[in-house]
Parts: sequence; structure tokens; C-alpha cells
Amino acid sequence: MRINVNQRFALKYAADAHRGLEARATSGPTVLIIEPTVHRSFFMSKTTITSPELAPPVGPFSQAVEAGGFIYFSGQVGQDPTTGKLVAGGIEAETERVLRNLSALLKAAGKSFDDVVRAGVFLTSMSDFVALNGVYARHFRQPFPARTTVAVAALPLGACVEMDLVVKGLS
Repeated sequence: MRINVNQRFALKYAADAHRGLEARATSGPTVLIIEPTVHRSFFMSKTTITSPELAPPVGPFSQAVEAGGFIYFSGQVGQDPTTGKLVAGGIEAETERVLRNLSALLKAAGKSFDDVVRAGVFLTSMSDFVALNGVYARHFRQPFPARTTVAVAALPLGACVEMDLVVKGLS
């Protein structure tokens, strides 16, 4: 974009006012050009991670994707990989199965629960919070990852819990 100005002003001020843009003067004191700068760090590759121990996804998504130094794990419910059905036994059994599924993905990525930096938890009933924490605490140790727990109306397969993770990357 070109900006006509009546007087020369500090290019640093213009660049600071438009973060991510580069400001430079052209011939003469009356034209200032502000152009977007291109940073190579915005162009990153992504690698999918799958576990042969899990049932394949039932939609157009990956089990996990490594990008930008982190691995993003798709949400897992308490689905038994051999039957494809939700495990019976309520919140504790489902939470255990969710964490076993996530453990299989962590293993496929060469990682463990110690590498998890964030967990997202989705519950259909917040009254299951204490039971969830009891099972969760057996799989994670200090320093615990950051975590969000959200109440939702419904989950796939009629599950009562779903979890996703963000993990330190492959490097």
C-alpha cells in the first residue's frame, strides 16, 4: 500500500504501527511504502501420526498431527479398538480406555504422558469430574499439563468423556 505524506516521518514509527509490515521510503520525501513481510516460519510442514493399536478415524481427520514443534492429538473417546464400541462401565472405565487410547498414540509418536503440555477434557456431566480426576491422576504426574474441562451436550458413540492433547514435538 502506498501512503502519501506531506513530510518525512520516522519509518520505525510506521513499522511499529503496522506490526508484521515492513516500512521503507522510496525516492523523495513524500512517499512511504508499507509492505507485508514474509516470514518463512509461517510455512511449516505437518506430519500425521497413527497407531495400529487404534481403530481408524471415522471421519476426515488424523489421529495426531505434528506441526510447528508440537503434536496435536485428536479427541479420543472410550472406544474399544477391537470392537469399535464404547466400553461399558461408566466414567471410570471410559476415562481409563481414553487414556489407554491416547497412550497408544503417544507410543506411536515416541512420547509419553510426561511430554503432554495441554489436555482438553469434555464431559457430558460435570458430576463426573471427581471420578475423572481419580483416573487422570494415575496417568499424569507433576508437573501436570495445563488442562481445560468443558461440559458438552453430547459426544460421539454416546460417550461421557473425550480428551485431546497437545504434546512437545518430535524433535
